[in-house]
Amino acid sequence: MDLQGYPYVWLIVVVIVLFFAVRMGVGIWASRRVKNAADYIVAGRRLPIYMVGASVMATWFAAETLMGASSTAYQYGFQGVVFDPFGAAACLFISAFFFTRLMRRARYLTLVDFFERRFGKWVTILASIAQLATYFVWTGAQMVAAGTIVNALFPSVPIEVGMILVAIWVVGYTMLGGMLADTLLDFVQMFFTAGGVTLIFLFVLKQVGGWSEMGAITETLYNPRPFTLLPDMQGAAGYLGYFGSMGWMYWIAAWMAIGLGSVPTQDLFQRSMSARNEATAVHGTYLAGILYLFFGIMSPLIGIMMFQLVPTLENPDGVLVKAALDYLPPVLTAIFMAALASALMSTSDSSLLAGASVVTENLMPMLGSKLDDKGKVKWTRIWVAIIGFVAIIIAITASVIYELGVVAWSLLLVGLFVPFAFGMYWKKANQWGGVAAYLGGFLAWALCIIIAYNSGIGGESTLVICAGDTDCAFWDAVYIASLPAFFVSMIMMVVVSLATQKIDKPKPITDIDGNEFDTNPFHNIGIMPLRDALRKMRPEEFDGYKKSE
Repeated sequence: MDLQGYPYVWLIVVVIVLFFAVRMGVGIWASRRVKNAADYIVAGRRLPIYMVGASVMATWFAAETLMGASSTAYQYGFQGVVFDPFGAAACLFISAFFFTRLMRRARYLTLVDFFERRFGKWVTILASIAQLATYFVWTGAQMVAAGTIVNALFPSVPIEVGMILVAIWVVGYTMLGGMLADTLLDFVQMFFTAGGVTLIFLFVLKQVGGWSEMGAITETLYNPRPFTLLPDMQGAAGYLGYFGSMGWMYWIAAWMAIGLGSVPTQDLFQRSMSARNEATAVHGTYLAGILYLFFGIMSPLIGIMMFQLVPTLENPDGVLVKAALDYLPPVLTAIFMAALASALMSTSDSSLLAGASVVTENLMPMLGSKLDDKGKVKWTRIWVAIIGFVAIIIAITASVIYELGVVAWSLLLVGLFVPFAFGMYWKKANQWGGVAAYLGGFLAWALCIIIAYNSGIGGESTLVICAGDTDCAFWDAVYIASLPAFFVSMIMMVVVSLATQKIDKPKPITDIDGNEFDTNPFHNIGIMPLRDALRKMRPEEFDGYKKSE
């Protein structure tokens, strides 16, 4: 990203400063309305459908969706962004259909609350560790993008310094306002980000000659079929350069990395659990999926069109910003750059709060710390700062945006998705099965990464395909290895659960008060009247509320 020579940098800086000031102001305002842990973590469970949908969409419409997806599509077309936005949108629909309704009915504060009540101590500790590791890496990805923007605006400021400055600001207002501040800011920011990327798309579309000319584009940097999601095994592209079984494994893993890996995540369900009722949680998540797919696809389309317009970019990482600088009027460019900075802050504050909530609500009590509501709010704020610090270390160490973002969810795919899904829909799943699925998935992942990197899994090694580029080979091996690791996790769950039924009796699913409720799958899938999500309902009007609310 290079803004040197752009005459309106000062305007961009002014608008970004205004955005930053508003975010801090909202954080201060929201802090005065935080009275207990529920207020701080799930906004008092008062969010209407439009706030739930906008907040989820804005949280996920992050730096790698905007900057990373356009850059990757410039090189590989739609194949390169199967992970995100396509896999990410699939995740939202899967979550809404299979999981959101039950999670909201149980009135959990964190995702790990489910693991604690369904499995017990050891799975709770392991799930908390996985969530923390994910949010360390995920927040780090946003900080890399933040440092890149600061460095583009002020070339004399190193990227690392930019990361630290933005992190301090984001940590500050998140510590103050919690979920209420996050959702209010997300709602406003969504309009600027979605509107900005739409304007860039329309201006670039005009430059290439309209819809017909865009559809006639026949190549990107490394892919002669830019608009196909399928691997090109009979042509020259394969899937991101891989052919045969390795290519298909990579393609399936790309869909699963975020498509399933992002399902058991605190930041997603934290917003669903903040909804005012089950129907609002379900339809708010569907709404987020529709918005995400609609606006998210524009970023890779911009990347594809920019290759047609400027096929000789030395560094495609800043292709989205280049499109804004070259084709948008200065005022709109300034607003978009501010919205871009705001988008990464929305994702950062959500991941900070999500990770901190898991520590104070699950991990600390499990380790013997008894906290009242005031203590929970205090320690959640402290852990927001701690996670921000660790994320900066990760960001400085591994300065890659898209790769960090995707690998964060691969952590949960191989270790946590199977215990979550089987725990919700298979009554024989028990704690030992959950532990075995978690540890087996991670161990298989580590082993398969080594195999894929050095000798390949049904094909040439990633190191050979990447022509000796160790960074490329490592990231590819990480993604490819997640597929066999996922199946190992499933096998371990089934085999160990069945083998230990007598010594480890499966626990039923209970709500936050320890009450069992109806877990019939047909009563928990996301098929509900939309009208129930659009109006405030009395508890007795909705099945399941009388007991759980």
